[in-house]
Amino acid sequence: MAQADLEADLTEAAQEELERACSLPRRDMAACTPWGDTYEGYTPAGRDVCFERNYLWADEAGGDICVEVVVYLPEAYEQGVRLTRTVRREEI
Repeated sequence: MAQADLEADLTEAAQEELERACSLPRRDMAACTPWGDTYEGYTPAGRDVCFERNYLWADEAGGDICVEVVVYLPEAYEQGVRLTRTVRREEI
């Protein structure tokens, strides 16, 4: 399979995982930040991959949350796809 196909597959998997990661209410995210986990799964094309999900404080504890997802082949972390999204602190 071509490198472009692999990258597109990893990107699609990362986008789906980022959407799931960001579907938590911000209050629930804040309760577990900082936190990260890695688990095995499959891409939309059926490749065996590792998913890494992290919730990190963007700047200071209690502020914005950086949600980070990395999807990679088990033997090729450096060639994985990394996506991030910032969840802003709600103004009270």
